[in-house]
Amino acid sequence: MKRYAYYPGCSTESTAIGLGLSIKAVAGPLGIELEELEDWTCCGSVQYGSLDELEAILVATRNLALAEKKGLDLVTPCSSCFITLTSAGLQLRKNHLLMSQVNEALAVANLEYHGNVPVRHLTEVLASDVTTEVIASNVKYRLNGLKVAPYYGCQLVRPDYGFDDPDFPRSLDRLVESLGAEAIPFPLKSRCCGGTLVIPEEDMALGLIRKLLDNALENGAQCITTPCPLCQINLDAYQSRVNNKFKTHYNLPVLFITQLIGLALGIDAVSLGLNTNIVSPGRVLDDILGAGQEASHGA
Repeated sequence: MKRYAYYPGCSTESTAIGLGLSIKAVAGPLGIELEELEDWTCCGSVQYGSLDELEAILVATRNLALAEKKGLDLVTPCSSCFITLTSAGLQLRKNHLLMSQVNEALAVANLEYHGNVPVRHLTEVLASDVTTEVIASNVKYRLNGLKVAPYYGCQLVRPDYGFDDPDFPRSLDRLVESLGAEAIPFPLKSRCCGGTLVIPEEDMALGLIRKLLDNALENGAQCITTPCPLCQINLDAYQSRVNNKFKTHYNLPVLFITQLIGLALGIDAVSLGLNTNIVSPGRVLDDILGAGQEASHGA
């Protein structure tokens, strides 16, 4: 088993329950042991940093200090948490005065950070550590015939923080292909979904979401997959608002990559949290999974 310190992030217990459930469901079968940080807190988020940068870095570093005590790589499934934690670590390693200030505050909680925690996104761990070959070897029901739009979002592959090409990423595509599905061409795969703009600037965000849905559908997608909880909820939950605003008729399922992997591994839908998705993936996946099961039994 490959062991990691695990930082779930707030979304996996609130707006992205399906992500949290599906990660737990696929970890064991893929040989991953995720040791959740005890008493972890919010990462500080990008928005917090715009109000008080020092406090935001301190909040993030508290989690890094907890992870450092484990002596393991810190893995998170949330793209925003990945950026926040990675950025905090980089700034601390470059700025000794900042490190001193942060450690002075952490001392109140009997914590100290030395800058030795690699922060990694779960997508990288799946693609690089577990590997697509191992994932493919564990597939029970190949998703043959399923056309998937791999959506990275803008944070996962940002320069300096990301682990993939920011303009032409392929890690998510390879994961999709390891399941037997087709990763369709998706030119907007790393464009922004609008993020939290959907709250203060809803019209702008809905326009961005529409462009992504259009781009996926015009390239033949039957569903979208993403590792990012914020991207997933924007593309999934706000389709009805996009339809109301633009008089469109989108009904495109948006699955977490761990949900898609879990289906191919033969894990049941409830364990993967598919019942928490807004746009039901049932109509798209029933025929694909049925065909995959028949092929597997025939083999």
